[in-house]
Amino acid sequence: MNQRLFISFVLIPFGQNLLFGQAETNIDYKWHNVGKVKQLITNVGYPANSANLMLPIGLITYCEYPVGSGCSYSRINENGTENLIGSILEDGKKTVSTTGHDAAFEFFPTDESWDSIWVVQRDEEVDIPYWPDYKGISDQDFVCRYSDYLGKFIFYSGYEGNLYPQYLDIIQTSHAWSIPPYDECILYQFYIIPTRMDLKDVYIGFWWHTSVGKGFSATGNDDCNKYYDDLNMMSIYDTGQIKDDDGCIGPIGMMVFPPEGIDPQSYTWVYSNVYDMTDKVDDYLYQCLSSEQNYESSCDKIWRGWQAIMIRFGPLDLSVGDTLHYMVGQVLGVGEEGMLSNADRLKKLIENDFKTPGPPPNPLLRVSIANHQAILNWDIQPGDVNPETWTDSARIDVMVEPQPFEGYRVYKSTASIYGPWTLLAEFDIQDNAFFGNTGLAYEYVDVGLVNNLEYYYTVTSFTKPDIISGQSSLESNKNVNAREITPGTMAPLSVSDEIAVVPNPYRGDVRYQDYKPAWEVVKAGYEWYETDRRIQFINIPSPSEIKIYTLSGDLVQSIRHDDPARGFADWNLTSMVGQAVASGIYLYTVEDKKNSDVFVGKFVIIK
Repeated sequence: MNQRLFISFVLIPFGQNLLFGQAETNIDYKWHNVGKVKQLITNVGYPANSANLMLPIGLITYCEYPVGSGCSYSRINENGTENLIGSILEDGKKTVSTTGHDAAFEFFPTDESWDSIWVVQRDEEVDIPYWPDYKGISDQDFVCRYSDYLGKFIFYSGYEGNLYPQYLDIIQTSHAWSIPPYDECILYQFYIIPTRMDLKDVYIGFWWHTSVGKGFSATGNDDCNKYYDDLNMMSIYDTGQIKDDDGCIGPIGMMVFPPEGIDPQSYTWVYSNVYDMTDKVDDYLYQCLSSEQNYESSCDKIWRGWQAIMIRFGPLDLSVGDTLHYMVGQVLGVGEEGMLSNADRLKKLIENDFKTPGPPPNPLLRVSIANHQAILNWDIQPGDVNPETWTDSARIDVMVEPQPFEGYRVYKSTASIYGPWTLLAEFDIQDNAFFGNTGLAYEYVDVGLVNNLEYYYTVTSFTKPDIISGQSSLESNKNVNAREITPGTMAPLSVSDEIAVVPNPYRGDVRYQDYKPAWEVVKAGYEWYETDRRIQFINIPSPSEIKIYTLSGDLVQSIRHDDPARGFADWNLTSMVGQAVASGIYLYTVEDKKNSDVFVGKFVIIK
């Protein structure tokens, strides 16, 4: 094929074909969280969790917008957003490799420690083994690599024949920005490289199977899809017909950009919203990819109510060593108008080679606790990224103001690690024309806090205004280094009469989640659930074991405590089998594991 190789990668072999064995692999995940979109990224080419991936993630959504709203732009527990790559091999076999869950996970990294997700900031240069001198283009770049010849999981018996590899390496980058309006977009770049055989009649499909709605109530049954031909963008939006999952501020779009360096007259585009792609054999998948029929936007319910749509392009021919590069923009916004405006801005950002002024990097926040106090420190230590020496070549005033850094801001929240935030302090450079000239500081102590309750803090850095262009000051993202802090005293050395239960009695008719700060913490945008209940055992030693009994002596729950920095432990009022406990009087023991001393007490639950 006539392909322009625009970037050089170091080809590092993945090893022998381990197609049906339980290959060792270094599965990793990261969250894009610098902007208004929170998006899970994995290094298996599948931006969601699955029980088979065994990722330690207990959240209900894998794309949330705005962050902290509880509004989900993905299927609960999975997000069918994936590449499908189909071709005809030399023996005439039609095969399709997918980065998702249609019949199996087919793409994996190696077991090398470096074959994880690399995190790179704007203009930062890192030496990735397969991409030397990689330079960050956004406020948060993720870089990873995976291959279709390290198959690990086979979900469904009888699908082994669909795991025939095309020996493809895929290098994936994803990019998130903290400054508006780009903070409502995420850009994905895919570099597809055949490594062992030439491929004919290649079709690339970007398949999307998702829903829009509030938290656990997001059903997808009232969602519709729409195609914007001029943008090559498919979108999904909630119609509001099912009120329980209503409340999201806008639709979500996926905009597919043409492959780079290939004559656009040599292939066709197809938008499809009729195919059921899940758990199908390769022959069927290739038929879907190679279909020449376009389909209109619709609200048709496909197979089980979830919107399942795809943009594909092809056919192409790929030779060993070619690099096929294409991009996908994930675009959100307030209403359809906001999404379309952001899509246009993302196009212009790409056309401008990603050049835009940005905020300084966040300082590294270190925290400690004391009695009724939270202590924050962000002094620059060896090895830390230094916001004060950061430069930004995209600023217009770079020749007259080469150091754009101006100061730090300290924020606090009593609601969640995503805010809402209250400004506690601002420290900026003295003796210039900007802001308060307070002088820089690197520590803040917040006093008068309630012990054993959660508080949330973050420290940002901000710039001077651009004195030539008039660009206002830019501030780093609050979510990047946000920390949860629980002030209190250290665990006592032994059991004593000061051990107690709070609240006692626990009352079911009290809205503890409305306390300021909240006694029962509910994630922003979500509802309170039975498992959010909270009783706390205070002044307990470490290590120790708490056992809770009914008055008749039946063991209800056992809690191990092994944290010398905390003299307390929480219980969510559920039994050892996960059932909510009833009203009544309960006995408890606290055993000091250092010397076997035991304290005995009681408490009351009234529901």
